[in-house]
Amino acid sequence: MDNKKWFQRGIKNGLPICMGYFAVSFAFGIQAVEGGLTVFQAGMLSLLNVTSAGQFAGLSVIIAGGSYIEMAVLQLIINLRYLLMSTALSQKLTSRTGTLARLGIAYGVTDEIFGVSVLTDGELNPFYSYGLTAISVLGWTGGTVFGAAAGAILPESAISALGIALYGMFIAIIIPPATKSRPVLMAVLGGMFLSTAAAYAPLIRELSEGMQIIIITVLVASVCAVIWPVKEREEG
Repeated sequence: MDNKKWFQRGIKNGLPICMGYFAVSFAFGIQAVEGGLTVFQAGMLSLLNVTSAGQFAGLSVIIAGGSYIEMAVLQLIINLRYLLMSTALSQKLTSRTGTLARLGIAYGVTDEIFGVSVLTDGELNPFYSYGLTAISVLGWTGGTVFGAAAGAILPESAISALGIALYGMFIAIIIPPATKSRPVLMAVLGGMFLSTAAAYAPLIRELSEGMQIIIITVLVASVCAVIWPVKEREEG
């Protein structure tokens, strides 16, 4: 199969991701405009980041006027999983894959794109990843722009109603795995409890929202890792 066919296959397999991204990023676009960003700024934020959790958390830091260091640490913690995903994908690349090609693949490493890419049989053709990334980023950025544009012209009542979709998205993400995994359930409940407590704790409440997210994320993840460590599979 030549590179053109691999690219077309990536486009085809990425269409479901594109549609899902459009719906989620539409809600992000609305929230970005509510936070004071322009339509162009919201669109560029999605185009250059392509990370839902990182962008929503980063937007909170922007709105709160947080520091660059705070933003950097927050993004490092939230997006650390992409380092592991990229390492796994690199094992499917041949030695002939150059640095520029690897950087192009790395730009599009998201949870969904990684899941589709890692399940491909045999070696990973860079043009397959380019196709997946192109259509997925189109949905993510396009949804953001449309959402931001809608948020800029729609009345406040309509924006508030559409904003509920954001909370519905998060609920849809955490409920299924939480019902099947005790550690996930405890992590969700622990995060909710600490987030509520942080709003009233004497010293913690004085910190910015971004710094609170950093502390809560590290604390909950560390406790769950100690109590429910992931055991390595025995070979053979």
